[in-house]
Amino acid sequence: GIVDDVSHSSLPEGEPIETTPAGTISCKFWGLGSDGTVGANQGAVRIIGEHTDLYAQAYFSYDSKKSGGTTVSHLRFGKKPIKAPYLVDRADYIACHNKAFVHNYDLLKGIKPGGTFVLNCPWEGEELEANLPASLKRTLAQNQVKFYVIDAIAIAGNIGLGNRINMIMQAAFFKLAQVIPVEEALGYLKESVETLYGRKGQNIVAMNIAAIDQGVSALKQVEVPSHWADLPPEPLAQLGDVPSFVAEIQVPMMRHEGDDLPVSAFLGNEDGSFPNGTTAFEKRGIAVLIPEWQLEKCIQCNQCSFVCPHAVIRPFLLDQGEEARAPQTFNTKPAIGKGLEGLGYRIQVSPLDCTGCGNCADVCPAPGKALVMRPGDQEIAKQSENWLFSQTISSKAHLVDWRTLKNSQFRTPLFEFHGACPGCGETPYLRLLTQLFGERMLIANATGCSSIYSASAPSFPYTTNDQGHGPAWANSLFEDNAEFGFGMQVATKQMRKRLVHLVQKLREDGSSHALQQACTDWLEGKDDPLFSMQAGIRLVELIEQEQGPVVEEILRNKEHLSKKSQWIIGGDGWAYDIGFGGLDHVLALGEDVNILVMDTEVYSNTGGQSSKATPTAAVAKFAASGKRIRKKDLGRMAMTYGYVYVAQIALGANMNHAIRTIMEAESYPGPSLIIAYSPCINHGIRSGMGTSILQEKKAVEAGYWHLYRYNPLLKGEGKNPFSLDSKEPTASFRDFLNSEIRYSSLARTFPEVAEELFSQAEEDAKERFAEYRRLASVTF
Repeated sequence: GIVDDVSHSSLPEGEPIETTPAGTISCKFWGLGSDGTVGANQGAVRIIGEHTDLYAQAYFSYDSKKSGGTTVSHLRFGKKPIKAPYLVDRADYIACHNKAFVHNYDLLKGIKPGGTFVLNCPWEGEELEANLPASLKRTLAQNQVKFYVIDAIAIAGNIGLGNRINMIMQAAFFKLAQVIPVEEALGYLKESVETLYGRKGQNIVAMNIAAIDQGVSALKQVEVPSHWADLPPEPLAQLGDVPSFVAEIQVPMMRHEGDDLPVSAFLGNEDGSFPNGTTAFEKRGIAVLIPEWQLEKCIQCNQCSFVCPHAVIRPFLLDQGEEARAPQTFNTKPAIGKGLEGLGYRIQVSPLDCTGCGNCADVCPAPGKALVMRPGDQEIAKQSENWLFSQTISSKAHLVDWRTLKNSQFRTPLFEFHGACPGCGETPYLRLLTQLFGERMLIANATGCSSIYSASAPSFPYTTNDQGHGPAWANSLFEDNAEFGFGMQVATKQMRKRLVHLVQKLREDGSSHALQQACTDWLEGKDDPLFSMQAGIRLVELIEQEQGPVVEEILRNKEHLSKKSQWIIGGDGWAYDIGFGGLDHVLALGEDVNILVMDTEVYSNTGGQSSKATPTAAVAKFAASGKRIRKKDLGRMAMTYGYVYVAQIALGANMNHAIRTIMEAESYPGPSLIIAYSPCINHGIRSGMGTSILQEKKAVEAGYWHLYRYNPLLKGEGKNPFSLDSKEPTASFRDFLNSEIRYSSLARTFPEVAEELFSQAEEDAKERFAEYRRLASVTF
């Protein structure tokens, strides 16, 4: 248990107790979320449990990094009942399905002498010797472990399975673990493929059968050199100048060794608080492919940075001094743009934080593409030093109008390197919000995907700018987040009201004309975001030398001199369903809050259940035969109030529209509701999540999703407040449905209803567009 070396209330821990019967085979598998490892092991348990007399036990642990996180599968098989309600700590068989893990975890901890270790990697010979850490090699030799390697990523890529290596590694397991005869096991495994993947098409079935065959034939045994047993311990990794929290708490937790920390390790943060910006220290290095910048082809549009779901690719502007001290490989080209004369321009990737989704390369509009996906190992070796240097470059955002698509990307994102799925459709919106308003944002975040990737100990992606300012973030329950955010706004409003009273009093009692003028300036401009910040800084400078209770109270609350940007954020499960009552209540109260609904059209965080945002014909949990009723129109419902700013956006469909709408909504002096289309891994995009941004564009072109704005301020000008920003559909609605498995699978599993539901879905979309067109044609 936990070692309590502070109050000394813990009992001493003795030697581990093995309760499994003799002959039990214990296995441990390290996988990357979405690579199929967990599914493969579930399949192994089913096959062995259903086709043999053996007992089987399985437990799967996940971190919170979504489809890019770490999974550890603990399996046991035996002839006698297994009564072991704890994780596998003594393993006969260990497999590592991602080569980056060899440096991140103690993979072979607890492996039995003579056990088996399988590593998915492209390394052989001297390359293997160079890349394996000494501690792992020492364990292999000292325990006489049978060591095998297989390049499952290359096999899966050649077959057409992308990163889905599950069948390859499962076949390797059946061959090496010998829980049941291998030929028998492979036969059962091939039978299961039809059940698992039949609804996705026979080509998927054929690819997985080929993966099974190659998983057996491609295994290579590595002779473990005897001298590995005597390798000296590696020097402790030099973390550099990092906070003590990172070195003493975050790193052990990241290595799955947090339970080994004694209570005394946490004495520095007795209140349980964790610092922000800790994802920057993770450097997981999980990407198989990483974008390489082609300097000569780049047109400096910054769209790659604008769409990056993980904030790992960014444009940098260098002055002459910075170019002079840059690494030799940190090549730049002359920056294009008013105010940027004489500066160098470069796109730089953080290779160890990249997830390899490929959206940046997919959207690049440059002729011939200015971003090309290259092997991760190659780019990590070439670009790691360049990324470190880029973090020393000063911001030049003040030289440009940063409220545009291109120039917004010169502002540092204050939401970075989170653990959302590679290619996540939600996170580009959050990253953009922090670039536009981050230094003054207050965020109330509903529980769901966005709360998990935003705050999972010990890693927090919200961070601060070079002045130490950044978003203030808090997570509330699923059902009351709107009210929670409303409470934050009311509290802020009350504190600023108190400041107005104090500044007015200070002006009356002012000791100088300059101070009185500073008070007047702030009082007149307090509701302007940028002016209130500048006037507040000037006021603080003048009163820091003053004394008295009024001055002291103003200084205690000086952060509220700048106008805050209150955001209420969540997914469609919150906004359309469980939290809708609160959302409606907050809209009805008329306060200046900004609501962002990231619409994935399912409950993403809990496995893809149907929500009121799920459209007709979509397959989801609780709607396995396709949803029979149309999607709720949350935006039109909100418009009925008449004073709520409402908009639908899709960042990939029209980037300029997205940023203009967000800026307009935030500046609106009342409640605003932005509904943002957010492709999700649960959609089953056939071309993969690396095209999730492009999928947004296809959704709008097909008339599946519509762009619009409803701005009540236009009524005061005698104009129609509703603007339909989507054009008439130009692409096939049916082709769009077939591009996602959540729709196309319906035709295979329930063909008798598929055509009817597809037709109804298309009719629903046409009817919605017609209604929006009618609203846009109303004369005021």
